[in-house]
Amino acid sequence: MSRWRPASPGSTAIITRDGFERLKAELDHLWHVLRPEVVKALAAAAAEGDRSENAEYIYRKKQLGEIDRRARYLSKRIPSLKVAEGAPSDRRLVFFGARIELENVDTGEILRYRIVGPDETDAKLGWISIDSPMARAALKKRIDDEFAAELPGGAAQFAVIAVDYD
Repeated sequence: MSRWRPASPGSTAIITRDGFERLKAELDHLWHVLRPEVVKALAAAAAEGDRSENAEYIYRKKQLGEIDRRARYLSKRIPSLKVAEGAPSDRRLVFFGARIELENVDTGEILRYRIVGPDETDAKLGWISIDSPMARAALKKRIDDEFAAELPGGAAQFAVIAVDYD
C-alpha cells in the first residue's frame, strides 16, 4: 500500500483588514525581534563546546527552524491574500466578515460566529473559517432562513437569527 495522498485543497486567500495587519505584525516580530534573540542564544550555546550533548544548542536550533518555517509561510502567504474591505450592499445576507447568530433547530442552542479567513480563525472568539462546513452552509442566507450543515457530530439544522457587519 502506498503512502501517497492527494494534495489538500488550498484555503481561500481572503482576510479581514485586522487579520492582515496582525499577520504583518507577526512577521515583523519574528524577523526583527524573536529571530535575532534566538540567533544570539544559539551562538552562545554553540560556544559552550560539544554540540551533540548540548541541550540548549539543540533546543535553540529547533526553535530557529520553527521561526524560519513560520516566517517563510507568512512571507509567501501575505502577498497572496486579498483584504476584504467594507460590508456588502445587502447587509441582511450572510457573507464574509459577518457576525452571525444561529439557533440549532433541534436543540434550541444559540451559537455566535464571525466568518473570517482561514488565517485568522480563533475558536475561543467564535471566529470560523469561510472554508468551514458551517460557514459554507450559512453563506447567502437571510435572517429566519434555515439550513443544514454537515458537522463532525453529524448533520444539524440551523436558523439564522441575526446578521451584523460592525
